[in-house]
Amino acid sequence: MTDARHIEAQIYERLNKVIDPELGRSITDLGMIAAINAVGVTSQGDMPSYDVTVHVELTVEGCPLSQTITNQINGAIVSYPDAKLTPHIEVSSMSHDKLADLVAGLKAERKQNPFNKPGVKTRIFAIASGKGGVGKSSVSANLAATFAALGYDTAAIDADIYGFSLPKLFGVHTQPTNLNGMLMPVTAWGVKLISIGMFAGADRAILWRGPRLQRSLEQFLSDVWWGDPDVLLLDLAPGTGDMAISVAQALPNAELVVVTTPQPSASDVAVRSGLVALQVPMKVRGVVENMSWYEHKGERLEIFGAGGGRRVSDQLTETLGYDVSLLAQLPLDPDLREVGESGRPAVLNEDGALRSDALGRTFRELAEGLLRSE
Repeated sequence: MTDARHIEAQIYERLNKVIDPELGRSITDLGMIAAINAVGVTSQGDMPSYDVTVHVELTVEGCPLSQTITNQINGAIVSYPDAKLTPHIEVSSMSHDKLADLVAGLKAERKQNPFNKPGVKTRIFAIASGKGGVGKSSVSANLAATFAALGYDTAAIDADIYGFSLPKLFGVHTQPTNLNGMLMPVTAWGVKLISIGMFAGADRAILWRGPRLQRSLEQFLSDVWWGDPDVLLLDLAPGTGDMAISVAQALPNAELVVVTTPQPSASDVAVRSGLVALQVPMKVRGVVENMSWYEHKGERLEIFGAGGGRRVSDQLTETLGYDVSLLAQLPLDPDLREVGESGRPAVLNEDGALRSDALGRTFRELAEGLLRSE
């Protein structure tokens, strides 16, 4: 093997560690490296020098993450220890036939909903509420962002078909990439997201019931390439309607987290959303009380009363026959609304790191508590 051929083989090995951010696979395994050509150039100093041209075939033309992939390839080349390598990256897109073969292979691995197979590692949390307006979607968004900031591979499905709001809370204005019929979730603030709002537009009402509604969830589970996330969150529609039952049927290993506010009118209804576990094989993991107090000049003002979360916890524990704990109490914090509506989960700083204040600590404790096995 000539020195140039040796360099090419070594670079190919190094590119095994470059992972496609969307598919979560090595770019060599995906067939994205069409060729590597190393040409010796006049050496300066003791180390041999080569121009290395890498021909990269992306899955789709104008791939939004092409620069990320290119940067990783450049890094793998210039960090080669035994020679001075100058990278030249030539980017094109796969032929239709090559892409079709790749997608067919990926789909063959899945064939069905990947989250209810034996041995699946993904922890699934369905965030529910008895009524709207209690901050369920805000809790979902900030909890997902917390998991991601803590380093977990995190996915979220906006299963509130009628009142989708996760795209706005994460600042998403793009549609998922369609890879020959397989959708790639949009990644924002470290969370892989899918929502009907990405297709329909936030100003259009969705009036789906029954089989069509259930089919939307099946498509989100089966037709989207999720990889192997550590955590999957579902933001359910309020109440105990079709989607809650569909989630329980499609994801029997999901754990329900009930969100309520302190006042009896909310907590009484929240109990009913937890009691769906009597009808379907879904465990209620715990209760989150939102808008528990408002901090004003060092004083906690209980604007919506007190004790709702504890009432829900106690009633569900008694009725279901196992411990349903009060997992967290969250303050009425204007940041949760103002920052969230700007497109960044309020629990994150502008750089995407988890806040170190009381709010950040509360969500960290909530996330870590949910992941502890029971």
